[in-house]
Amino acid sequence: MIYTIVGGGSTFTPGIVKSIALRKDELEVEEIRLFDLDRERQDKVAVVVKWILDEELDSGIRLTVTYDEESAYRDADFVFAQMRVGKYALREMDEKIPLRHGCVGQETCGCGGLAYGMRTIFPMIKVLDDVAKYAKPGHWILNYSNPASIVSEACRMLRPDARIINICDMPIAIIDVVAAALEIKDKENIVYDYYGLNHFGWFTGIEYRGEDIMPRLRDYIMEHKILLPDAYLKDKIALGAGTSDTHRNRHAKGSWYYVWKGIYEIMSNFPDTLPNTYLNYYLQQKEFVEHSDVERTRANEVMETREKNLFDGIDKYLRTGVVDENVFYAGSHGDWIADLAVALKNDTKARFLVITENRGAIPNMPYDAMVEVPAYIGKKGPEVIAQNKIPLFQQGLMMQQLNSEKLLVEGCIEGSYQKVLEAFTLNKTVPSMNVAKAILDDMIEANEGYWPELR
Repeated sequence: MIYTIVGGGSTFTPGIVKSIALRKDELEVEEIRLFDLDRERQDKVAVVVKWILDEELDSGIRLTVTYDEESAYRDADFVFAQMRVGKYALREMDEKIPLRHGCVGQETCGCGGLAYGMRTIFPMIKVLDDVAKYAKPGHWILNYSNPASIVSEACRMLRPDARIINICDMPIAIIDVVAAALEIKDKENIVYDYYGLNHFGWFTGIEYRGEDIMPRLRDYIMEHKILLPDAYLKDKIALGAGTSDTHRNRHAKGSWYYVWKGIYEIMSNFPDTLPNTYLNYYLQQKEFVEHSDVERTRANEVMETREKNLFDGIDKYLRTGVVDENVFYAGSHGDWIADLAVALKNDTKARFLVITENRGAIPNMPYDAMVEVPAYIGKKGPEVIAQNKIPLFQQGLMMQQLNSEKLLVEGCIEGSYQKVLEAFTLNKTVPSMNVAKAILDDMIEANEGYWPELR
């Protein structure tokens, strides 16, 4: 079977490829293809990918590196989409422009997420069309390109019959941290209930081997005043870039530290559920702006660490023939995506969190809302697990965010300045229509050539 990775030049690609290769038998992997429009970047990443497949794992899997759609998708069985349109240069603008206006500056939340969504909608639709044209009829597209909520809404509106499943690994990352905090080694035995929109949801129950561990978790968070394991916090200062635990502990450094601390602050007020970390940006807008540095946002942190480490490591390998495995990120991100492909291919009915059209799954949310809920995954796709009515507080927050995103998608498709302005104004991270307009006008200038013309 053929597996294509769109965005082959991503820093996450080596880890994803390793996860696929380690499941070679379950996935019947014959060929992995890397496809990216940035030839120079992809060629460099392909060096470490080839080392993983040939040297580290001796996998026997054929690697193809390509720059055109037909050779990327022809007869493909699975397509993994991880695009970053505009790369880190525009991610910086997504974060820094709102901050300059006193608003949250974040990659996928608030005005930054809306801007990123505007860049990604039409490139994603092109992927759907090209894959439908060239891939096998029974193909699956697993999309984890951000911002997933906006991308999934656009796909629903423009290509409702596409064979695509939209996913996000942040809830999985949160469960990893929960397991580490509670010293649970076999995290695969954790089962959780969750509902929301992408990057906008709540864990309502977490069980480990049949035991409700939410009380233990709540006690841990209240005692430590943060949701991070002790080991991460102890290593926070001692660990430097490039050390063996860099990736494990990246969440204890820089801006991430405040995100995990924010869990404690939210649960001090609303203790019944465990919030997705991204809810910090909506429930603590003022505080997150105050401890942000407009001159050095998370985009800079990533460029100075994960991005730099990978490409420095590749250059070292090309010079010396020595690969340092610590320069590329491998772990839950790639494992979860590969596990999802296994479930689809082998009809395992394993339980995953997916972004899908509501269709009554959450009774008091719109039928056509793209919600994030658990589902059993088999060869026909997700079988969504129905939820109860959600509380008015969560429903109100979700409706505001949902309508902001729907207006953005409509505005992008129609080229409507007013609808996009309404989307920015409605977003909970923005205090007034005048601030929304100032941010939008700056965003239009920064995204010239990436956004459709707004009239």
